[in-house]
Amino acid sequence: MENGETLKQQRIAVIGAGVMGCALIKGMLAAGRITRDNVWAVVATSNSQKRIAEELGIRVYRDLPVDEIAQTDTFLICTKPYRVVQVLDQLKASKALKPSGLVVSIAAGTTIKQIETALPNYAVIRAMPNTPSLIRAGVTVLAAGSHSQDDHMLVAQEIFQSVGKVWQLDERHLDAVTAVSGSGPAYIYLILESLADGAVKVGLPRDIAFQLVSQTMLGAAMMVQDTGKHPATLKDEVTTPAGCTISALLTMEDGRIRSTLARAVEEATRTAAGLGNA
Repeated sequence: MENGETLKQQRIAVIGAGVMGCALIKGMLAAGRITRDNVWAVVATSNSQKRIAEELGIRVYRDLPVDEIAQTDTFLICTKPYRVVQVLDQLKASKALKPSGLVVSIAAGTTIKQIETALPNYAVIRAMPNTPSLIRAGVTVLAAGSHSQDDHMLVAQEIFQSVGKVWQLDERHLDAVTAVSGSGPAYIYLILESLADGAVKVGLPRDIAFQLVSQTMLGAAMMVQDTGKHPATLKDEVTTPAGCTISALLTMEDGRIRSTLARAVEEATRTAAGLGNA
C-alpha cells in the first residue's frame, strides 16, 4: 500500500475534538488522508458540536454513538488525562467495539498499561504532539504498546505526519518528550516575549520587535536543523571578540539561563509523570 493510503482504509473516531483534536482532523483532511465520511468526533458541549460540524463538515456527537463505535477501527483519544480511563470504560460498556482495534492517546501522563488494562484486546499507541500542529509544523513522538504491530504504527504515523514531523521512542521517554516538545512552545514564547521587551526598551516599535525576534528564532532553529552543527558551534560563529554578542551572552549566563531552562524541563517531566493519576 502506498504511503499515505493507510488511513483511507480506516474509520476514525476523534474523542475530545478540542484544539488538538480538531487540528488533527483538519490536517488529515487537508492532506487527503481521510474523507469526511470516515471520521467522526465527540465533544463536550452543544455549542462545540454545532460549530465543529459546520466548520469541518463531519459527524459530531455529544455522547458515544453505539452504531459508529461498531464500525470504527481507530479511536483517537484527545481528552484531558483524567478522562481517558472513563472514556475507555464507556467504549467497553457499549459492547459495540470490534474484537480488535487501535487506540491512540495523546493524553499526557496516561500510560499504555492504564489503557491496555481498560481495553485488553486493543492495540495501543501513546502520542505526544504539540500545538504547532495547528499550522502543520508540529512535533509528535509515538510509543507502541504491547499489542501494537507495524500496521498499527503506520496508521498512527500517517495521522500525525498530517500535522508535522513524527518520531518513535520507547514509552519511558514520553514524560520527557512532554516536557521538551509538548510544553516547549510555551518556553519559546516566553523567551520571544522577553527578547521583544528588551528590543522595546532600547527603542524598537513592539510590532517590529516581535517580527524581528520571531524570524530570528525561526532562522536559528533552521540553521541547527539544516547544518547539523552543534548549537554551541553556531553560537561561536556569531560571537566575535570584544563584540556585543559576548556581552549579551555573559549577561544571560549571569542570570543562570542555561540551568534555569534545563531545570524547567526536569520539573515539567516530573509533573507530566503524575498527570495520568490526577
